[in-house]
Amino acid sequence: MTAAPAFTHFDLTTLPQAARYKLVTGIVVPRPIAWVSTLDTAGHVNLAPYSFFNVMGSDPPIVAFAPGDHAPGRPKDTARNIPAGGEFTVNLVDRALAESMNATATDFPAHLGEPVVLGIALEPGVTVCTPRVALSPAALECREVQTVLIGRTRIILGEVLGVTIRTDAVLDAGKHYLDTAALDLIGRMGGRGGYATTRDAFTIDRVTYAQWQEQQDAGGPAAS
Repeated sequence: MTAAPAFTHFDLTTLPQAARYKLVTGIVVPRPIAWVSTLDTAGHVNLAPYSFFNVMGSDPPIVAFAPGDHAPGRPKDTARNIPAGGEFTVNLVDRALAESMNATATDFPAHLGEPVVLGIALEPGVTVCTPRVALSPAALECREVQTVLIGRTRIILGEVLGVTIRTDAVLDAGKHYLDTAALDLIGRMGGRGGYATTRDAFTIDRVTYAQWQEQQDAGGPAAS
């Protein structure tokens, strides 16, 4: 019998923020990247990446991302540009855009829009005012429905109003079948600088309870 592995426990309630960040980002992987475009009150486009992000439901479709705060009460540019009911666009990132996405994480002054400074082409939104990154393989146009503040963690929940997907990744528009692999998306691995592609994928079929019972009757693997 294989010996049980050893485990180390960390009490996050007693650790400083930097240590907590290292631990949670080191084990919750890979994390999809929300490359969020917003507009300030003067019409300047802000573009910044966030890996505390995911889709949270489909009825209605909801995404959540956490831009955090610079300090208590001092939100980052992205959060400041998304008031209650405000619009934003989540641009997904493929391998070809990784370096451009990473460059937008630079702490530029608020009046210097990342797309202009870095030469990132934009396209107008369809259902929202915020533009999308022209070369992003997929973009989710969103409207803020709720913002949750817990300490310095700011979580923005947005309803997805529309999606724009590169046509070569749409297998059947009528049936809404996509070729996800063709998007070649990337995710964050660990903390600063770590990334992973989504090229190494595998499939495991789900079974119904009846099918599981049949497997047991046939001498299949025991339930875990």
